[in-house]
Amino acid sequence: MSPGPSPRHLALDALLQPDPALKAQQARALHEGASQFAENSWRGESIAEVITLSPQQAAAMPGRPARPHLVSATQVPSRSPFTLEGRAALLHAICHIEFNAINLALDAVWRYADMPVQFYLDWLRVASEEALHFGLLRAHLQTLGFDYGDFDAHDGLWGMCEKTRDDIVARMALVPRTLEARGLDATPLIQQKLTRAGDLDAVAILDTILRDEVGHVAIGNHWFHHLCQARGLDAIALYPQLVKQYDAPRMRPPFNEAARKAAGFTDAEMAFLLGLD
Repeated sequence: MSPGPSPRHLALDALLQPDPALKAQQARALHEGASQFAENSWRGESIAEVITLSPQQAAAMPGRPARPHLVSATQVPSRSPFTLEGRAALLHAICHIEFNAINLALDAVWRYADMPVQFYLDWLRVASEEALHFGLLRAHLQTLGFDYGDFDAHDGLWGMCEKTRDDIVARMALVPRTLEARGLDATPLIQQKLTRAGDLDAVAILDTILRDEVGHVAIGNHWFHHLCQARGLDAIALYPQLVKQYDAPRMRPPFNEAARKAAGFTDAEMAFLLGLD
């Protein structure tokens, strides 16, 4: 009996899935089967395979629904969280980030060949947890009378994913430990606003997200440092070079220093962020 598709091919299938609910379901199923994959499917040839997209797959990358309408970040209006629509718009923006984060994690699994098995297991876990976050936020949006797709959104996260597609070191440096790490700083401030607005259910959802995101950023930190060590690169010196090369945003305070340190940021890395380098 021939073996089924490799986990990396299944991750690509999930990435190309345009329906958000089905994408989330596929991501969670992949993670739930990860231990079985580790035993039966993580063969050397499966990991080493360089997967090439067909023209149809490239055109469909990444799979996403027709809505939300994507605009530049400057065109996404800022709304007060102290109105129902404004609060829904804020939660929709976070929901969109979590949807993109599913795609980012799945992309790391299929795209980068010949990494240790744990690399793929880590990013399948991230994809599953991002799918959970997306589902929690979408369900809460629906209790407010809205749904995912009802507001415009921007594509900054996936844009950096595209920029770094040919450089795994840059991907680990600039997506999980730069753009996604911004959530560690922003979430407590958003929770304060939602508390004042009286939406304690949303605050509780963000508690779950913040807890998990510390782990996700830690995974990015781990693999960035792993790759730098394996390639004889100075991680501290390289990071600002990558920020400049890929035009990544320089992070601005305030920083959630406790969460960042829990996610593996060193004192030297925090000094760079704080402008003390």
